[in-house]
Amino acid sequence: MGSIIANSQEAIELFQGQTLLYMNMAGFLKSMCLKWAVQQGIPDIIHNYAKPITLPELVSTLQVPPSRASIVQRFMRFLAHNGIFAIIHESKEGHEAYALTPASKLLISKACSGPCLSPMIKMASDPVLMNAYHHLGDWVCGEIPTLYEAALGKPFWEFLGENPAYMSLFNEAMAADSQMVDLALKNCSSVFEGLDSIVDVGGGIGTTAKIICEAFPKLKCVVFDLPQVVANLAGSNNLSYVGGDMFKSIPQADAILLKWILHDYTDVICIKILKSCKDSLSRNGKRGKVIIMDIVINEKEDDQDMTQTKLSMDIIMMNVNGKERTEKEWKQLFIEAGFKQYKIFPFFGFKSLIELYP
Repeated sequence: MGSIIANSQEAIELFQGQTLLYMNMAGFLKSMCLKWAVQQGIPDIIHNYAKPITLPELVSTLQVPPSRASIVQRFMRFLAHNGIFAIIHESKEGHEAYALTPASKLLISKACSGPCLSPMIKMASDPVLMNAYHHLGDWVCGEIPTLYEAALGKPFWEFLGENPAYMSLFNEAMAADSQMVDLALKNCSSVFEGLDSIVDVGGGIGTTAKIICEAFPKLKCVVFDLPQVVANLAGSNNLSYVGGDMFKSIPQADAILLKWILHDYTDVICIKILKSCKDSLSRNGKRGKVIIMDIVINEKEDDQDMTQTKLSMDIIMMNVNGKERTEKEWKQLFIEAGFKQYKIFPFFGFKSLIELYP
């Protein structure tokens, strides 16, 4: 009898293992169904409808043949199970209806107020960029520096420079992510108080800088990025754009902002960037600081979803030979770059804000 129980328990564990394997095997379907919802504009449709939309109403709006309504229903059921939409069972005709969740509210087009992360979804699900992950085995066992080089034949930044459409896709995705900063500034305004000037290094088209400038109109903000990125961008009263190379020199300011920059690079390169920041601050004649907005991995304290997101981002950063870091790893970078003090604050979502002092 004991043997049967033992064998039954082993079988249960093996079937549980099979379930886990199949769930991971089909993990790509989450991003593909999310891409479908964004392409079809379903978050906008539900938002504009101003109430939960029934399946027949959604099928009609999408102009999907009635014979394929069940396909839409299955997609929506899958997305609802994963928290993208909510299913409401209140229709008088007995139809289930779909409502927005906090996740899908972030996919409403920019025409509406609030941040829109749809450009990030479009970039992350692009077939050319996703193809890189089919090269993981060859890349790990080979000598090619980055995963994108294995897939695209050239470094990611070079690929963007040669393909304007992908450069736009990337800049729009980064600008979309930067919109989330506006939500976070309400809880961390003290970080920017007392500053006369700040340089947003690698600030792209200036989305983050514009948010900071609006919140602190007396703060002089410089967006510092590659010349081709900022060439045709116009500043305002307290916002300006400067082209250059952060590896050579960074404009002087009271504070240097590095938002989602250091995770793009190896430790050696990050130390070089941080030393360049330190030099810029030290030339200013007063004790300035570096403000880092980035991920801090903390598996012991974060919940499962938060850890999954952070570790997924770490895998994504392999594409450019970058990485996400634990506090211990961040601290080592700071010490080697010559900084003496730092503070880490949970900032917004899966990112943290780090104040770094020389």
